Amino acid sequence: MTASTATATISNRFNCWYCRFLSAVDSLRSPFLLLVRLYWGWQFSQTGWGKLHNLGHLRDFFASLNIPASGVIAPCIASLEFFGGILLIAGLGTRIISLLLALNMFAAYLTADREALSSILGNPGKFYAADPFTFLFAAIICLIFGAGFFSVDYALTRRRRS
Repeated sequence: MTASTATATISNRFNCWYCRFLSAVDSLRSPFLLLVRLYWGWQFSQTGWGKLHNLGHLRDFFASLNIPASGVIAPCIASLEFFGGILLIAGLGTRIISLLLALNMFAAYLTADREALSSILGNPGKFYAADPFTFLFAAIICLIFGAGFFSVDYALTRRRRS
């Protein structure tokens, strides 16, 4: 066996192993997305539920942040989080809901945690320690990767194709 044949054999084995590894990791995508949707959908729905049952406090908080029309915005945000969380759990309209929830969390940074947002480069620990970070991160994951196989979105897409 020549050196070039040995090198080709090792390269082929590595390519085979790498392809199997990628396939195995890729098979974890939908279960991972399901876990993200279940956990963070539940978290969004719980925070939305709390806000829906305390709209006066939420309206006053929004007014203290100088958010215009806080009386209108408060029930909209509470409803978005509550119903958006439920839709995220089901995996229905995942990318649209994720976009809205991500924008909501970005707005939370802009209004309530501006100092944390401005420290994203200088002190990233302050940015990701802020309350909106994990919600924003989960919403972005679902926005980019979708709902995965275990979702109403997938079932509807599959049904449309057949």
